[in-house]
Amino acid sequence: MNKTKIAVFGTGCFWCSEAIFKQLCGVISVTPGYAGGTTPGPTYEQVCTGLTGHAEMAQIEFDPGVISYEDLLEIFLNVHDPTSLNRQGNDVGTQYRSIILTTFQTQKEIAKKSVKHLEESHQFTQPVVTVIEPLRHFYRAEKSHQDYYANHSDQSYCRLVISPKLQHLRQKYAAKLKPVE
Repeated sequence: MNKTKIAVFGTGCFWCSEAIFKQLCGVISVTPGYAGGTTPGPTYEQVCTGLTGHAEMAQIEFDPGVISYEDLLEIFLNVHDPTSLNRQGNDVGTQYRSIILTTFQTQKEIAKKSVKHLEESHQFTQPVVTVIEPLRHFYRAEKSHQDYYANHSDQSYCRLVISPKLQHLRQKYAAKLKPVE
């Protein structure tokens, strides 16, 4: 019997991350939140100022017997722009940086290998700027940010930003997706 593991990624917007990773077989839960900074118990408004040091993050609980950490990293590195420093699209600031927070040494080593492999693939013309750091604290985002896409898929941000990312995920990673209910 496999025990679940935790992966913590920042792809810019945690609404996007949650919507994407919830689609994957082997993902038990995805929790939007804040991490990587110094302010204890930050609020969304505080994180949006860019002064807390925190990034919008997704904490992903997964079953490594179904989906590996390596697979999650590959998807993470392909569903956002890991070459864009402190921004994703129109979301600008350190809170939108590309970041991997590791929960143990093996994750750090695997993450470094994945980023190096991506750089060596020359998939991007710009250097990969994804930060890899140990996870210190993860703070769950406010309730209004949980299941955001599921509850607001008709909003323009969801239609214009998240829906195309989900379409890309469905095209590129169809074999790793949960069956449609």
